[in-house]
Amino acid sequence: MRILFLVLIFFFNFSKSQMQTSVYFAYDSDKLNEKSITKLDSLANLKSKLTFRIFGNCDTSGTDEYNKILSGKRAKSVTDYLKKKIGSNITIGNSVGLGETKQINDNSTEVLREKNRRVDIFIEKSFLTNEKILRKQKQDFFSLKVAEMKAKDTFSLPNMNFYGGRHIWFPKAEPTLMKLVKTLKDHPKIRIELQGYICCDYVNFDGEDVDLGTFNLSFTRANAVRDFLIKNGIDSKRINAVGFGHQNPLVYPEVTENDMMRNRRVEVVLVGK
Repeated sequence: MRILFLVLIFFFNFSKSQMQTSVYFAYDSDKLNEKSITKLDSLANLKSKLTFRIFGNCDTSGTDEYNKILSGKRAKSVTDYLKKKIGSNITIGNSVGLGETKQINDNSTEVLREKNRRVDIFIEKSFLTNEKILRKQKQDFFSLKVAEMKAKDTFSLPNMNFYGGRHIWFPKAEPTLMKLVKTLKDHPKIRIELQGYICCDYVNFDGEDVDLGTFNLSFTRANAVRDFLIKNGIDSKRINAVGFGHQNPLVYPEVTENDMMRNRRVEVVLVGK
């Protein structure tokens, strides 16, 4: 719990930003489990002046009407628990059930359905006006020899940027991808994690992938890169793909198209070599 608390404190040192986190529920249940309670306790201990907005979600198991009611009960469970814990510095904004309208995957497996049985909590704080987050891009993956890399280090992929709302990359990313294929083939013990990001959508759990109709755009971007590597001969067991939504923006707020493009990216974490 202390680690989560410190991470949240670090996040809110930045200018006018928003964080999203989620808690998950068992099938057909609106009861909080121990893991969810631990996370909510950490959120309630934040000391900054914040607003929490709470959105309940469901998988597609029930009818539309039933899922709307269940998602509302899940949102209420989280809201009621937080109200008992938070101080005067934290305000609960809207708390609503969205039913199954914000699916982040296709519900094709039980693991994926579990991801939709959730409550998303958006945490907002306003800072000084006209401030702007400008983070340095991570070190280029190709700027170091593999022998110099360390496990858990995160790297950028140059020109690995995407069209808005899509998991399709710009043509200039192709040389980067082929170079990544070659590096992985030349070093068959390397294992990596691909981490996807989006820009601009600070209202949803993640961005909408307009091609797939799902709300997990950061994941579908990372997974598109993973699929490309696999199709080009890299063992799937060596590559994991995850999405981080709009967290960790390189630029915030995004004003220009270049700002937006910088945030629509996929980074690489070296898992092992």
